[in-house]
Amino acid sequence: MSTLTEASLLQALQTVIDPNTQQDLVSGKQIKNLRIAGADVSFEVELGYPAASQHAALREALVAAARSLPGVGKVEVQVGSKIIAHAVQRGVQLLPGVKNIVAVASGKGGVGKSTTAANLALALAAEGARVGLLDADIYGPSQPTMMGISGRPESLDGQNMEPMLSHGLQLMSIGFLVAEDQAMIWRGPMATQALEQLLRQTRWQELDYLIIDMPPGTGDIQLTLSQRVPVTGAVIVTTPQDIALIDAKKGLKMFEKVGVPILGIVENMAVHICSQCGHAEHIFGADGGKKMAQQYDIDYLGALPLALSIREQTDAGRPSVVAEPDGEIARLYKDLARKVAVKIAAQAKDYSAKFPTINISKNS
Repeated sequence: MSTLTEASLLQALQTVIDPNTQQDLVSGKQIKNLRIAGADVSFEVELGYPAASQHAALREALVAAARSLPGVGKVEVQVGSKIIAHAVQRGVQLLPGVKNIVAVASGKGGVGKSTTAANLALALAAEGARVGLLDADIYGPSQPTMMGISGRPESLDGQNMEPMLSHGLQLMSIGFLVAEDQAMIWRGPMATQALEQLLRQTRWQELDYLIIDMPPGTGDIQLTLSQRVPVTGAVIVTTPQDIALIDAKKGLKMFEKVGVPILGIVENMAVHICSQCGHAEHIFGADGGKKMAQQYDIDYLGALPLALSIREQTDAGRPSVVAEPDGEIARLYKDLARKVAVKIAAQAKDYSAKFPTINISKNS
């Protein structure tokens, strides 16, 4: 009769590979609270990123691995996520109530950045994270329409605003504070100040991720945001077209110069599939984003199609991830979201909260 030991159990569990990191869960120190009581086994798995849609499959694989050992009886496995704050630019303090900030940027407009930001935020929430979405496009706010919400934010203390809520996300946008047809005729410093107020005077509630839908370009607002706001990482959105890629490269270089890690590139409108005949056509060129990722040695997060449904759903205030949560487009956005979250989880932790406050006093 063989005796079940912790070493033999861990060796069996080591055969289960995390599909997102390609690393086994034992080496990744994700197995917690392992207990052996006679023939019965129980343990927890703690992922550093949200992946609720994969928990069941992971649990099944781990139970099967444990039962591969002779003499194992009951196996109890709990799979969950623990998302922590990760390092930001040197000298920039974390935002209260927000663990990680992700800037979604593009060098130019019209590449589907806002749609990508909305669906990325919704996909992270669908995978189990607490998520906020800040519409940083002061001159052309689109998130209120995309998220199907209007009205004005409340203030409980007369100083800070409560975030608006839609589809499980906490939201803030200048679009909630001005009329839909009102043009924001502001110079750069005014727009920058307005954005900082939206960010810092919103009472974000214990967010794992705050997605910032950046305005297009590399001007005042973008530079201020990347220098003063604690950004964990940036996602660059581009179409495969050469014109878009030229500007996307400028955005990438801006983040590099201010010390913000690039989490990867999203290639939007990569291919159009005809809804009538199924013919695939690369309207904006093929693999431009993939080639750019290779050129700069950064992650290629994936390609999204030029699809009528994506436009129709966002216009209707129900982006693809909530409109068709089990559809192919939602699956692509969830894959993208997990890649972003896994990349963040692999970065250095934030230790600023661990440093003691130093008080200097004069001895009389």
